[in-house]
Amino acid sequence: MQSYEILKDLAIIVIAAKFMGILARKCKAPQVVGEIIAGLIIGPCVLGLVQQSDFLVQMAEIGVILLMFSAGLETDLKELLKTGPIAFAIACAGVFIPLIGGTLLYMGFYGAAPWGSDKFYSAVFIGVIMTATSVSITVQSLRELGKLKGKVGTTILSAAIIDDVIGIIVLTFVIGFKNPDSNPTKVIFNTVLFFVFAIVVGYISYKIFKWVDNRYPHTRRIPIAGLAYCLALSYIAESYFGIADITGAYVAGIILCSIRDSNYIAEKMDINSYMLFGPIFFASIGLKTNIDNLNGEIFLFSLGFVAVALLAKIIGCGIMARLCRFNTMDSLKIGVGMMTRGEVALIVSQKGLAVGMLSPVYFTSVILLIIVSSVSTPIILKLLYAKEDMGEAKRDHETFLYKNEKEE
Repeated sequence: MQSYEILKDLAIIVIAAKFMGILARKCKAPQVVGEIIAGLIIGPCVLGLVQQSDFLVQMAEIGVILLMFSAGLETDLKELLKTGPIAFAIACAGVFIPLIGGTLLYMGFYGAAPWGSDKFYSAVFIGVIMTATSVSITVQSLRELGKLKGKVGTTILSAAIIDDVIGIIVLTFVIGFKNPDSNPTKVIFNTVLFFVFAIVVGYISYKIFKWVDNRYPHTRRIPIAGLAYCLALSYIAESYFGIADITGAYVAGIILCSIRDSNYIAEKMDINSYMLFGPIFFASIGLKTNIDNLNGEIFLFSLGFVAVALLAKIIGCGIMARLCRFNTMDSLKIGVGMMTRGEVALIVSQKGLAVGMLSPVYFTSVILLIIVSSVSTPIILKLLYAKEDMGEAKRDHETFLYKNEKEE
């Protein structure tokens, strides 16, 4: 592809994503739903106007990094620390239930397999794919609803980050059982080391940023330095510790969320995300979809795969949230918020293809899960919050009428 063809692709993506985003908003659906559908329409699935390329993949990666950095900046650190143990419990349930569900689904379709056989590892790997959570779409949906900073939003964010770390550890263990060259202990050590590194370096970075912010308040050098810090920590997380770069970006946002100009940094990041990188990331989910290899058997398996993956997250995370004393409605929101799959599920799937634990034909199932969960989650969350807001309004109205009757 010639370099100037990229400019055409970017123009099509931006126009299509924004048009469909506005259309989705007019239909009372979150804007992100429209952007994902735009990727489906302009991608290989329908019109074929834009093809996936390395450049677009890299731009989409920057998009999700900026989104996670903004989410970290907008996080209430006190609320995060308060929900930490609860988020860990929810994340563990959100990994265990899908792992078991995916394994049983595969064995239900293709028969039970003895421990250590290739079929057994394939079954377990289907479960591993289901453990991943893509918080980016949920983050964008909660931001549009104005619910990101609440207890439920913070719990979902925290649990999703922990969920992916646990999922990566599980992935390494599964690969380690089949591949003696893999070292699961090293991954656990690197994960712990990264968070120790983040605490130490983060504290020093926070003090430096706080001093600069006090000396040069509300100047453009603050968000520029913040962006550089985000990209650096994302690179360090991925390259030196084997942790997902989006985790590094989120941690960078958490570190800077308590400085005075954190909202100013978030505003500047939003301009980049809204104009270019966000639409590319969400449209890229649709662009990845290709249904050429879909047949009857794989289609049935894919439907089961999607159903089990979505329900396992809702059941696992929702029940654990209820046990942690969230009310029923908030527990359901957490379960639904945790059911989205995205870039981490793709990374896990590609890893399975590379080591021979996943057949390429099942990649269609993963893409279908990402599409269905990405489109359905924002819609269901909006409906749940709308129902709750209507209930609160009704209670307030009844209270008002009761007070008036009492005064009369």
